[in-house]
Amino acid sequence: MMPETNPPRRVCRDCDGFATVTITTGLQAADGTRDTVRVHCPTCRGLGHTTAVAFARMGK
Repeated sequence: MMPETNPPRRVCRDCDGFATVTITTGLQAADGTRDTVRVHCPTCRGLGHTTAVAFARMGK
């Protein structure tokens, strides 16, 4: 049995892993399709997962 080499990535707490969504603007293009806007999670920048925060050493 092979050992696990990569630990599982932490899911983003703000978007819960759904990092990019497509929102309709309510307008239609000339060909009849809907205009859409893609929005990415600002916390994980559209990745869906975050890295563990390393604590910085504070003080002198």
